[in-house]
Amino acid sequence: MKILSIQSSVAYGYVGNSAAAFPLQRLGHEIWPVLTVHFSNHTGYGAWRGPLLAPGDVADVITGIEDRGVLGDADAILSGYQGDPAMGAVILDAVDRVKALNPEAVYCCDPVMGDVGRGMFVRPGIPEYLRDTVVPRADIITPNQFELEFLAGRTTNTLDDLLAAVDVVRATGPRHVLVTSVLHGDVPEGSLEVVAVSDEGAWAVTTPLLPINPNGGGDVTAALYLAHLHTTGSPATALERTTNAIFAVYDTTLTAGTRELQLIAAQDAIAHPEIRFAARQVR
Repeated sequence: MKILSIQSSVAYGYVGNSAAAFPLQRLGHEIWPVLTVHFSNHTGYGAWRGPLLAPGDVADVITGIEDRGVLGDADAILSGYQGDPAMGAVILDAVDRVKALNPEAVYCCDPVMGDVGRGMFVRPGIPEYLRDTVVPRADIITPNQFELEFLAGRTTNTLDDLLAAVDVVRATGPRHVLVTSVLHGDVPEGSLEVVAVSDEGAWAVTTPLLPINPNGGGDVTAALYLAHLHTTGSPATALERTTNAIFAVYDTTLTAGTRELQLIAAQDAIAHPEIRFAARQVR
């Protein structure tokens, strides 16, 4: 698979394209990283250096790829954090251009907005822009539970609530929805779930809740789910492989006692995840 990935980049650590590229390559896929920022490190440290690229410059890079006559070779477009609607417009224009050349290409959007305990951490107006403009254009989205509730306009206290919220969002456009960091009344204490929903049904994987929440985990998750869904054609299998690989990455990171994801150390688990936690069909 060839993936046009339009995301941020950092020199130190793993977020955005810096988090997505190696796992995709380790799985044997080709990634064309288009950078929206190039920072020294992720913003979770509170201080960073480096440029925020102008939307026009990002668009020029995509046009340059098109000039090579290969844009239509892309099987997928992947995007994460979108800092402003102008950058979102560049991404959606790239989606249109790729799909015009390759109608089978899919757009996978991680609608980064916020999280439980932190609330919204993007600029005002971005959540509404993602909900109303970007998400309806996506084929695959990978929100966390907090983001799903905003997209659907409802709370999710049970698994049935969660599935109903996914149905609301899927009705706007996306065929595949992967919901991460799921904690509701039906999840056992000390555990969390990841839920995948598509036309074929709905599945959940339950894992232990590790005392770690590193930056970049969602970026890796979106990349892996896109890759496994494309390779297998099965949401259940993609969910299983993605969740088990991410758990192994988190477990390795926790054991190492580091702030940054241990993608290199856990690369074998990314390439060949041991299925410790099975997917169960919930609908």
